[in-house]
Amino acid sequence: MMKTIPQEFLNRFNAHLIKAGVPSKDHIFFKKWLRYYVDFCFKYGHDSKHTESLLHFINKLREKNQTRQQQKQAYDSILIYYAMYNIHPDWSPKLPFGNKIGKQVSAVSEQVVSYTAKDESLNLGWQSVYNRMSDEIKVRHYSPKTLKAYSKWVTKFQNFVKNKTLEKLSPEDVKQFLTYLAVEQHCSASAQNQAFNGLLFFFRHILKKEFGKIDGVVRAKRKPYIPVVLSRKEIDLIIKKLRHPYDLIVKLLYGCGLRLSECMNIRMNNLNFDARILTVHDGKGKKDRSLPLPETIISDLAAQVGLVKKMHLKDLDNGFAGVFMFDAMEKKSKYIGQEFNWQWLFPAKELTYVAARKEYRRAHLHDRHVQKAIKSVVNRLQLNKRATPHTFRHSFASHLLQANYDIRTIQELLGHSDVRTTMIYTHTVKSRTLKETKSPLDL
Repeated sequence: MMKTIPQEFLNRFNAHLIKAGVPSKDHIFFKKWLRYYVDFCFKYGHDSKHTESLLHFINKLREKNQTRQQQKQAYDSILIYYAMYNIHPDWSPKLPFGNKIGKQVSAVSEQVVSYTAKDESLNLGWQSVYNRMSDEIKVRHYSPKTLKAYSKWVTKFQNFVKNKTLEKLSPEDVKQFLTYLAVEQHCSASAQNQAFNGLLFFFRHILKKEFGKIDGVVRAKRKPYIPVVLSRKEIDLIIKKLRHPYDLIVKLLYGCGLRLSECMNIRMNNLNFDARILTVHDGKGKKDRSLPLPETIISDLAAQVGLVKKMHLKDLDNGFAGVFMFDAMEKKSKYIGQEFNWQWLFPAKELTYVAARKEYRRAHLHDRHVQKAIKSVVNRLQLNKRATPHTFRHSFASHLLQANYDIRTIQELLGHSDVRTTMIYTHTVKSRTLKETKSPLDL
């Protein structure tokens, strides 16, 4: 239940919004952010009239993937709240947005908001961390998802240590944070391990400090995980209920054992119809591999290529800049994104406007659309299994193992670095050995 704010106070806040020159159409949003801020302070034990609480609030918004525009609006709203009490931040926010409203708030309270930092490294250092992390991860060609995950844990860690200066951070802080995740937050073992890896990267490559050995941490117990596997009948039912192109996507996920991201990143030049081969470039761990294309979907794939060709010609006629490219490909060839062999197999329906270049580009179909489509069908079919796009990859491996395929062959097809990762699928199929365990009822 969100903490309520008296209407009388909201009326006073509304008057300050008018004085600060906030457009009337934005008043409702400024009041919303004030409610969220007061509720945040109440839930996490912060003093709403203490300016440091604003830092924690903005970090929380960033952690929840709120846009920069939303963060700015929330920040401006709380500044007006502070002005009602003649409170002014005496630290340098260094947030990724300006302080236009902040100057207007200063005029309302007839005081100048001072942004002279008591300890500029307190916030400037932490703000620079995220830019430096982005650079370090890009240099190493890590996945954007890795950057997102590591940044999330560093933000949580920053909140936990209450913006302690970077110079004073120690492995002991990490130890306390990891224990806090396990004991108080009840985080899973995988989440705790991801936090550990993110903070290890943060210490080693951003702070340039030796992480040292972390002993005495209360760790969440990792339970043995056996993947969910669908039967062939269940897979056929799901495919039958899915509309285009989601049915073809599931056929590829199951028929080739693809990860969802690998399927979404298929381009025209990954398909070799003559050799009946699909080449996966830059899979997990930046590994490439070749997979046999299922004969039963060749005609479906050819039809999808035809649809993409029509869409591509229409895009060229409308003067669009082509598809998004990776790394420095466009520096080598300016118009490579307009070449047909680089078009996505599953393009997005809507174009994306790139403000920096003032042009429209076409991205691939978003992962979330596929996830929602599959979840909707699984719910309608009322299956007694929790099926996601990754479940079809598990089913691919399990069904091959069930058909007596060699475990090393399955490892190669899945793109696993270690056969021990593939061995998990031995628990998803029924044993066929002579020493198969039987129930006493069957003896």
